Amino acid sequence: KQWYQRRVRGSNVESLTDPDADGTDIAIGLASSGYYCAAKGTKSCPAQESLSEKSKIDNKLNNAPASYFGHVLKFKGGGKMNYLCSRNNNFSNRSQKGSLWVE
Repeated sequence: KQWYQRRVRGSNVESLTDPDADGTDIAIGLASSGYYCAAKGTKSCPAQESLSEKSKIDNKLNNAPASYFGHVLKFKGGGKMNYLCSRNNNFSNRSQKGSLWVE
């Protein structure tokens, strides 16, 4: 499986800002800091900006945008969702990670 398929719980979350995006598209956008907007082109994501068409992202995200609008997410069910920022994280004193509990 691809990295974005292992961590996605697509049935628990939907994007209010991009209704066509499924859980995989949301994970791809967030994990790439907006460099890719979806797995394949959608109404709000041109094919040339998708994972299937756009050139490969730099391992250190150096070619990712400096800012990313992201998604406004609606959780459909309860549970624990973990997150982390890998951009400024050397896994020591600058750890940027957390958990969201949805009831």
